[in-house]
Amino acid sequence: MLLPVTPALGVVLVALLALAAAVAAWARLGRSGEILVAGVRASGQLAAVPLLIGWVAQRLGSLLGFLVLMFAVAAWPAGRRVTRNRTWWWAAVPIGAGALPVVGLLLVTGLVPVRGLALIPVAGILIGGALTATVLGGRRALDELATRYGEVEAGMALGMLDRDARLETVRPAAPDALLPGLDQTRTVGLVSLPGAFVGMLLGGASPVEAGAVQLFVLVALLAVQVVAVAVVLELVARGRLRRG
Repeated sequence: MLLPVTPALGVVLVALLALAAAVAAWARLGRSGEILVAGVRASGQLAAVPLLIGWVAQRLGSLLGFLVLMFAVAAWPAGRRVTRNRTWWWAAVPIGAGALPVVGLLLVTGLVPVRGLALIPVAGILIGGALTATVLGGRRALDELATRYGEVEAGMALGMLDRDARLETVRPAAPDALLPGLDQTRTVGLVSLPGAFVGMLLGGASPVEAGAVQLFVLVALLAVQVVAVAVVLELVARGRLRRG
């Protein structure tokens, strides 16, 4: 095992979580409470989800219901991170537009079977990637729009449509949301060895098989995130996702 499950592991986890919260408080980052809550939630969820997956993997209806639950759980925090008003639910659109076509393609081509133990982890990775890109792209676009709204008004005064004026203002900033995925893909195997690769090696797969799976995950994530950022930009430009 990569990390043996012993009391020492629990002690180290608690110490690291406390350290993260303490440093955030010391640096006045304003996220200490969220860090502690996130750690506790992750502990509970990771304890319960394996049991739930073992149950839903045996039933197609339960499997589809679990996937819908994953999508809904992703859309809620993504939308609330982007905006606090009632337009938050539009964040579900870029997440779905990015992840669902890729999952469908994998199912149609047979690369991923309709089985819980195969489909749930892949769908989770892709939905999680779309969530991250949506939050980063949406927040960056709305921040830019608030800061440079005078340029939007100037564009509209020159005859540009509202959507076009907003899009020209926010487009240069939002693609920064792609940087984490791009950096991870560029440095894989040299700086980082992601979980899918290491997990397959520990499970007995050959290095070639592990590398192929990890490459697929990274490229699929890039596709998902690019679509999610493009869609969230369009939603901001059309005023569907907004603040105030």
